[in-house]
Amino acid sequence: MVTVEGLTKEFPGGVRALDGLNLSIMDGEFFALLGPSGCGKTTLLRTIAGLESPTSGAVRIGDRDVTPLAPGARNVAMVFQDYALFPHMTVRENIAYPLKIKRQPRGEREARAGEIGGQLGLAGLMPRRPAELSGGQQQRVALARAVACRPSVFLFDEPLSNLDARLRLEARTFLKRLQRELAVTTVFVTHDQAEALALADRIAVMDAGQIRQIGTAREVFRRPSTTFVANFIGSTPMNLLSGEVRGDGIAVAGGTVPRPDGLSDGEPVTVGIRPEYLPVLTSAQHGALSGEVSIVEHLGTSSLVTVEIDGELVAGTVAEGDEPDTGTRVWLRPVPGRVLIYRVGDGTLVS
Repeated sequence: MVTVEGLTKEFPGGVRALDGLNLSIMDGEFFALLGPSGCGKTTLLRTIAGLESPTSGAVRIGDRDVTPLAPGARNVAMVFQDYALFPHMTVRENIAYPLKIKRQPRGEREARAGEIGGQLGLAGLMPRRPAELSGGQQQRVALARAVACRPSVFLFDEPLSNLDARLRLEARTFLKRLQRELAVTTVFVTHDQAEALALADRIAVMDAGQIRQIGTAREVFRRPSTTFVANFIGSTPMNLLSGEVRGDGIAVAGGTVPRPDGLSDGEPVTVGIRPEYLPVLTSAQHGALSGEVSIVEHLGTSSLVTVEIDGELVAGTVAEGDEPDTGTRVWLRPVPGRVLIYRVGDGTLVS
């Protein structure tokens, strides 16, 4: 288990990268730190690793307070974005290097490197050097090196970002399977929400040095706790529309959605509806939003249809082959139970 207690990190000039974070990562969990560039996720990972010293707060791994310990004394393994392989060493030597630092006998460390390399499909590449390997092969060498030292915690700093799209998908599947087999607590930093949703047991969405929401992939996708999380999570951005409470409903984009408890008549709100929960219809229906098709974007098995409604652009989805023509009038009817209401002042979820 990895526990962060009141962690703050300030850099010279008063820049606060981490702002009093509290976080518990369960034993054996695959946990993702997700957020835009500059949100503090890599600083948090490096602080857990011991590569950064916190200004205040503590880091615990298991029952040990590792805050004052050097990286080598924490029993963690880190895989970097650029893999950080030694160019003059062979694959076998790269994998075995952490064991050499621990002064294990040469025969033992070479046997261990061969065993791990074979498990990760590197058996035929052991005599090669990094320059002779593809990006995917280099990534597997970096993973093998991390696995070889039998760490308590894996720390991954965007390890897939240098791969092309197809290889990234393959590596993602491989990485998740490997983590399940090893059952090692894993902290994974990424700015790619698709990676986080696909890989992680739980996700912490970060912004400006703070954690905005922690939850499973399903929780943060279906019920983002703030408009920031709502706008950040999802392959297509959530529609965030201006609305106003009127009677027993909320008026939004020329239509009406149900009103939750806890709101006052006339109160302005932000209505959140994911395009996936806003099907495009070609005939009028009660409560539907109506407008003119502005853009159609083909996504494969579905298409994203952007509709102009009273000067606002609202995105919905339609099945492949049912795309409306640009300029035609369509109706968007929210899926029941999939409309989220946020307060205007602080952007927090009402219902």
